[in-house]
Amino acid sequence: MTISPESFLYEHDTERQVATITLNRPDRLNALTFQVYAELRDTFRALDTEPGVRVVVITGAGKAFSSGGDVEDIIGALFERDYEGLLDFTRMTCDLILAIRRCRRPVVAALNGTVAGAGAVIATACDFRIGSETAKIAYLFTRVGLSGADMGAAWLLPRIVGLGRATELLMTGEFIDAEEAHRIGLYNRVVPAGLVMEEAQALADKLASGPSFALEITKDSLNREATQDLTSALEAEAKIQASCMLGPNFREAYEAFKAKRDAKFV
Repeated sequence: MTISPESFLYEHDTERQVATITLNRPDRLNALTFQVYAELRDTFRALDTEPGVRVVVITGAGKAFSSGGDVEDIIGALFERDYEGLLDFTRMTCDLILAIRRCRRPVVAALNGTVAGAGAVIATACDFRIGSETAKIAYLFTRVGLSGADMGAAWLLPRIVGLGRATELLMTGEFIDAEEAHRIGLYNRVVPAGLVMEEAQALADKLASGPSFALEITKDSLNREATQDLTSALEAEAKIQASCMLGPNFREAYEAFKAKRDAKFV
């Protein structure tokens, strides 16, 4: 499919092989609408196989990454739905998270500012989180009377920060600042506000020059092994690694080492 969303910005740098998604409602702190959710889901599904894309970066315009669901455009409208109508919506939001996790390309979140509610879960679903010093984060759901287990947060977050900290963040719904998010491992790194995209794009370039199949299979293993026992995980990794050893990138790394040059992965 042609990737041409209407509710946010999309750029594909074909030379760098990096796709960049920019949430673009700065006047609303990039609050999410029904259209934004649906187009993000469809875009990440397409990026799984989009030619010439090896890494995806997602960020926000203005002062926030995303403040979560739009109170006016979504929350008010939800009161008009019955249970089945509400379930259609909540399943769509979960399908977005699944699309991010199933996307075989590494996904880098450039957190330029406030990260809240559904925006926090989207960031959590990404493979890397580069935070601005201003990028405070909160999973706000219990503060509006909803379960903190929203859009996969109760599955994703404990695997990053541990059960104890995840419990605190999901039950209290309180903000933590970027420094604390980095300390507990939620953010991979924190940089000055003006350097977030520069840092995220530098990481994207590094990943894009790497062995794409090896990165793809690593992400897939991280997803799958979360629900496997050790014996099953070890057998899966043995088979995967043997397959990688038959691939061109393993040979290229060896030849580059012998020739004392940088490897050129495919």
